[in-house]
Amino acid sequence: MVIPPWIIKPYGDIEETNVIIQEELTELSTNEELKVQFKNGYQQFWLQNNIPVTYPVLWNIARTFLISFPSSYLVERGFSAVTNLLTKKRNRLDIISRGDLRLTLTKLSPNVDNLLLKHQNVRFDVTKQ
Repeated sequence: MVIPPWIIKPYGDIEETNVIIQEELTELSTNEELKVQFKNGYQQFWLQNNIPVTYPVLWNIARTFLISFPSSYLVERGFSAVTNLLTKKRNRLDIISRGDLRLTLTKLSPNVDNLLLKHQNVRFDVTKQ
């Protein structure tokens, strides 16, 4: 996993990113209050309450990289989720209620509307033969 350089240095070179990200990074670079907050570190900077509201495109990308070191609770939870997936429960066909390991361990919820729009044009033709 490669962390985009603008997450660690949002006030650095932004030429290598796409246009939408460049726009928000330009707005961010003109905000003098946030420049002062950046001195506390990039993790503290991105986890401020106003960042998701003011810079939603940047936040949606940055939040996936801002995972703290796992606590023993998260490790145990992950172990339990893997155990549940690999035991007799795996033979049951209740995939919807069990879910995927990544969905079990994360607090991020999928954007169902966006996923439906992306896959709306896919058709499955089932004909009787």
